[in-house]
Amino acid sequence: MGTDTPYEKPVLVVLTLLALIASGTDPFDRLTWFLETLPVVLGLPLLMATHRRFPLTPLVYRLLFIHGLILMLGGAYTYARVPLGFWVQDAFELSRNHYDRLGHLAQGFVPAMLTREILLRATPLRPGGWLFLLTTSVVLAFSACYEFFEWGAALVMGGEADAFLATQGDIWDTQWDMLLALLGALVAQVLLSRQQDRQLARLPGGTAAWRG
Repeated sequence: MGTDTPYEKPVLVVLTLLALIASGTDPFDRLTWFLETLPVVLGLPLLMATHRRFPLTPLVYRLLFIHGLILMLGGAYTYARVPLGFWVQDAFELSRNHYDRLGHLAQGFVPAMLTREILLRATPLRPGGWLFLLTTSVVLAFSACYEFFEWGAALVMGGEADAFLATQGDIWDTQWDMLLALLGALVAQVLLSRQQDRQLARLPGGTAAWRG
């Protein structure tokens, strides 16, 4: 599981494109689908363009693929209407569809590992407290900026932004979103840092590849 195969990246690209097409075929709300899948639409070409000059670890590519699926599923149904969220709501007798909570947990979990990898390779930082702190800070900053984006969408679109915001009447939704992103970033680093370090050491050039 620590290394990829020559065909893994193309397979992930094809699967992502198929999922994007499927999610966009008949979404509940076209504008919400566009806003939710925009990171995939922008990120996939960037990853394809840089995979030779700045290859990421298999771990990060796989996490980005999973994150993309979460975004595309939420875009297809809107986060407040994802069937998986309704199943969890009924099973645990919750008051709302919590799929958006999963989305924001992933918004911390996956970017944390991407951020950590870039910091290790592009800065003098090494594994330790400062790397942990700065990675967490970057993720929190990204989460806050995303909330600004949602706020801007609400100001511009008015009521039409309700499906994108997915607050479901929760006045603390913004705070929950950022808290879950924080928790995701912390858990990801605790669970996956050593695996990521091992994969970084196996990149072309060994540990020297950490510098990009």
